[in-house]
Amino acid sequence: MVRDRPGALAAIGGTQAVRLERLAGEGAAEVWVKVESANPTGSYKDRMALAMIEAARERGALKPGSTVVEYTGGSTGSSLAFVCSVLGHPLRIVSATCFSPEKIKTMRALGAQVELIDSPGGITPTTLPRMMARAKEIEAETGAFPTNQFRNTDMVGGYLALGRELVDQVPGRIDAYVGYVGTAGCFLGATRALRERYPDLLRVAVEPEESAVLSGRPAGSHRIEGGGVGFVPPLLDPATDLDEVISVSTADAFSMARLAAHEEGLWSGPSTGANLVAALAVARRLGPGHRVATVLVDSGLKYLDGDLYA
Repeated sequence: MVRDRPGALAAIGGTQAVRLERLAGEGAAEVWVKVESANPTGSYKDRMALAMIEAARERGALKPGSTVVEYTGGSTGSSLAFVCSVLGHPLRIVSATCFSPEKIKTMRALGAQVELIDSPGGITPTTLPRMMARAKEIEAETGAFPTNQFRNTDMVGGYLALGRELVDQVPGRIDAYVGYVGTAGCFLGATRALRERYPDLLRVAVEPEESAVLSGRPAGSHRIEGGGVGFVPPLLDPATDLDEVISVSTADAFSMARLAAHEEGLWSGPSTGANLVAALAVARRLGPGHRVATVLVDSGLKYLDGDLYA
């Protein structure tokens, strides 16, 4: 946490890492989970939203009181709405009907103007491109500043602290980091920081089984929000930025999110469920005496209206 930031922005970061007590079981490596739901909006996206806005203001690209525009499936929008509300920037968000209603309500509660693209088939290969196109139109129509999260290198810097916090919080060497890939900002920032301390850290990217693009398969529809966008994120180079990819089905991600809530008190959404499925697989493979780190990316409060916890 950076205490000299204004108001509630000082509460971003400094979240706790906790060890799984029951799910890993005997014969597996330790699994440590960064509880990012402790951020102000209940998501690790608070880190990237702050980084993008702070950097743009420092460069003079974002003037005081100027409008910001972004395309987002939810948590980035909530986090940007939070940061913009504190710093006095109007916010225009383009999202879609396939994303959690709670996330849309949170954006609006924090003052964002939200426009929804219809996407009745879930998160499809065309959902994000349509959102991006509409955000570009708003930028042209209004002169709003585009944070453009998928191409914004400042967001990666926002996650370096997460990796460094893991180094300080996890006792002993971290052997692997496992993370669901959306923009790839957290994956890149966390693994780069971790590799400063552990140069041979195993970097395992996670994606939906139904849209396993990083694994070289076709894009498809799925319901694991926060990633699986149907293309390789522009800032991620699979040849150099990761060591392995694990794909997780929507059904398994949902099941694990429920199980983690029941067994560990770790209440989250399906992307965290996917992280835990993959992290446990790596932990079983590495065995005792090793440590695997992953992230609880957001709060289960954001998924109560859907069927995840129905």
